[in-house]
Amino acid sequence: MGMTVSQKIIASHAGKDFVAPGELVNCKLDVVLGNDVTAPVAIAEFAKLEMDRVFDVEKIVLVPDHFTPNKDIKSAEQSKIMRDFARKFGIKNYFEIGCMGIEHCLLPEQGLALPGDMIIGADSHTCTYGALGAFATGVGSTDMAAGMATGEVWFKVPESIRFVYYGAMPEWVSGKDLILHTIGDIGVDGARYMSMEFTGEAIARLSMDNRFTMANMAIEAGGKNGIFAADDITRRYVEKRARRPYQVYQSDADAGYFEIREYDVSKMEPVVAFPHLPENTRPVSAAGEVSLDQVVIGSCTNGRLEDLQIAASLLKGRKVHPEIRLIVFPGTQQIYLEALRRGYIETFIEAGAAVSTPTCGPCLGGHMGILAKGERALATTNRNFVGRMGHPESEVYLSSPAVAAASAIKGRITPPWEV
Repeated sequence: MGMTVSQKIIASHAGKDFVAPGELVNCKLDVVLGNDVTAPVAIAEFAKLEMDRVFDVEKIVLVPDHFTPNKDIKSAEQSKIMRDFARKFGIKNYFEIGCMGIEHCLLPEQGLALPGDMIIGADSHTCTYGALGAFATGVGSTDMAAGMATGEVWFKVPESIRFVYYGAMPEWVSGKDLILHTIGDIGVDGARYMSMEFTGEAIARLSMDNRFTMANMAIEAGGKNGIFAADDITRRYVEKRARRPYQVYQSDADAGYFEIREYDVSKMEPVVAFPHLPENTRPVSAAGEVSLDQVVIGSCTNGRLEDLQIAASLLKGRKVHPEIRLIVFPGTQQIYLEALRRGYIETFIEAGAAVSTPTCGPCLGGHMGILAKGERALATTNRNFVGRMGHPESEVYLSSPAVAAASAIKGRITPPWEV
């Protein structure tokens, strides 16, 4: 029997010719990532090892993005711990305000995550880099500390589920809708500790920005990782960014899968996840009259240039509903700058939106968009758990940028074809 793309990447980094699901292996790492929530804990654990160096100053990436620009003294101290550590050990890839971004938008943009890589990050949405054909997964801060020290981590080789998407995608349907539909189908634990492999003719036509969105939310189905086999679209994206050589892997024709699921995308429409789980999905046409207080467009899920372009195309020449707070936060400084050059930022501001510097703040209820008791938000983020964006008695709905922009105009959850 052959191997899946995930098995091949694991085997290559474990120095083995073959690995089987359930096998425990030790893998060499290409990237170890931490942010201002998780890295300080990892740094404290690393200090206990009393080491005078990290395993590789080029392969550790530190990005303060969750509470930056720092919202208070405590968050400023978290960032200072990272900054001091980066300076002490000569970490090359430390991204501070002004050159930073939301980590999972930033690393691909900077050519730090590449096809065939083995990547761990002390953040659950590290699975985003699977869009590039990398094996990328979230770990705890202790594993991050061990990774910084040794350049290795152990894994149990996951089973794989193959998701096949066929047909032509209708207007307004995006990668966000495909992944929300999938999570709605299998549930938030439907792929628990499994590799979610996305394939099919619809995937072959999908842009990189949409692929990042889908891989990002693999964790919302319990996946160990989400992954796309690298193709010409991937190569065009990475060739102008890659800082080092990379290896492309493909699943074997006789690879074994725990399950294969197929979806006809031609029958889909934009999807909305209702509170309080990403699996609680409905087609936008069946959402009903759900009034809103806030709309958020951005995050590591949907803060890329294509996302902003779609939102701007709907908001152009229109106004945000007077009872809605619309917050837009581009994923990185480069995305922000290109959106500015293309006129998207002007469109957002003229429509009545607030445009933020890149930050994770609103997504996790950290700052710059907290919900009060009883308020409802529609967001292009990835989670809508109880209290995710603020008060435990607030509500969060998830959607694509198209639905979010249309809803900001109408003041209620609205299909994009209604504006």
